[in-house]
Amino acid sequence: MLHEYGHIGILLIIALLFPMGALVTSWAFRYVGVRPFASQDPVKTDIYECGVRTEGPTQVQFNFRFYYVALLFVLFDVEIIFLFPWALVFDDLGWAAYGKGLLFIATFIVGGIYAWRKRALEWR
Repeated sequence: MLHEYGHIGILLIIALLFPMGALVTSWAFRYVGVRPFASQDPVKTDIYECGVRTEGPTQVQFNFRFYYVALLFVLFDVEIIFLFPWALVFDDLGWAAYGKGLLFIATFIVGGIYAWRKRALEWR
């Protein structure tokens, strides 16, 4: 059984050698002179978006509610992903699976009611 893990070890070593080899080669080329040192170019470091120069500050903080809504979307999307296979084999599962499915849905309903009561979904 232990010899089967040897293949995984060899693949792990190869997976570590490739990126390390690229980094060491890049470092060596820089000090040999094949790849020159990068100089700070104002055009290269300038902020560029869609061919139009930015106006105003570039480091704008977004409202946390955007991330919160995105997280809620992912949460309910994953819920649907878990419910879909359950619904496909619903006839073969029996009453125990029906109760577990209702418990799963009830958990999200209670969580939604809690978020609503705490006014977490409102844009103040």
